[in-house]
Amino acid sequence: MGLTRGSLFTIYFKIAVAVIAFVVVFFTLQRLLVPKYASTAIEGGLIREYYNSPMNHDVIFLGDCEVYANFSPITLWEVYGITSYIRGSPQQLIWHSYYLLEDTLHFANVKPKMVVLNVMAMQYDEPQYEPYNRLTIDGMRLSLIKLRAIRSSRLEGEDYLSYILPFFRYKDHWQSLSSEDFRYFFRNPQVSISGFMIRSDTVPVEFIPDPIRLPDYKFGDKATHYLNKILELTKEHDIELVLVKAPVLWPYWFEQWDEQIIAFANDNDLLYVNFLHHLDDVGLDFTQHTFNAGLHLNVFGAQLLSGYFGGIISENYILPDRREDAGFSAYWEELTKQYKHLISKQLEEIKETGSIHSFLIK
Repeated sequence: MGLTRGSLFTIYFKIAVAVIAFVVVFFTLQRLLVPKYASTAIEGGLIREYYNSPMNHDVIFLGDCEVYANFSPITLWEVYGITSYIRGSPQQLIWHSYYLLEDTLHFANVKPKMVVLNVMAMQYDEPQYEPYNRLTIDGMRLSLIKLRAIRSSRLEGEDYLSYILPFFRYKDHWQSLSSEDFRYFFRNPQVSISGFMIRSDTVPVEFIPDPIRLPDYKFGDKATHYLNKILELTKEHDIELVLVKAPVLWPYWFEQWDEQIIAFANDNDLLYVNFLHHLDDVGLDFTQHTFNAGLHLNVFGAQLLSGYFGGIISENYILPDRREDAGFSAYWEELTKQYKHLISKQLEEIKETGSIHSFLIK
């Protein structure tokens, strides 16, 4: 005797319930096991935070720690009314920046008017280190853009699927689960202000390592290819592209590298600002304005740099002053409160304990 319609429905229903239950359990476990970046490697939370913002910024910064540690969007807002976001992550390579630009243009509610690209990553022509890949790519929303970013970034032997379903990369994390994995199960902590990580401490420069001579100073084909792709993408969308080199003392930025960026900028009618040539104009003092002996600026150095840079782009380009726009001002006033609150909290901790313990905004 064949199955009745009711019996078939029951079988299909049970299969559907089993599949749904499996999917729910799988993604619950994945959410639990994927790092929350709340107490360690908090930079891993930077890329994903962009999607919680209004995504309507006039200026987008792209690059590694030379942008997310050195430029203050709040200063650009307070002094010039410029709305900006830093899409930066540790050792963000030039192809990472390209795909993050594609991602920004795909998901943004309003297309940016300017892209500021830090050029330090041009020294790398191959993927470097899997954990740094993760800090950039894991935070991207799933899309065809992310899939292309994975293909361009993963090292030999890395599992493609684990970038799409991070459970397979972090499945062993259950052995070291902590309270923060449960505390931030539903929502990750906020680690930046518009992509900027705040450090209010000071560790002055006392020693700068001598540069290591390189066998070849020419930028590689892959890096050059993606620099041109960034240029083409900004032209296609009528976005101004500005190239910068942050004013940090090491790792060393070679004159031969600088010459290649100058030539590229001249050939393509781009503004390039190497802030290492403007240290006095910016007002930087590396006994006061760095939190790790010249590798990054602290928040006070970042404010000086951002104020100076805001003047340059305001003089050379037409960017709207949004401070009188109610649609922007309420959001940025709240960000400014968070920014100043964390600086005050960090300074109080330094006064009381000699070090910083607070890094999370919320």
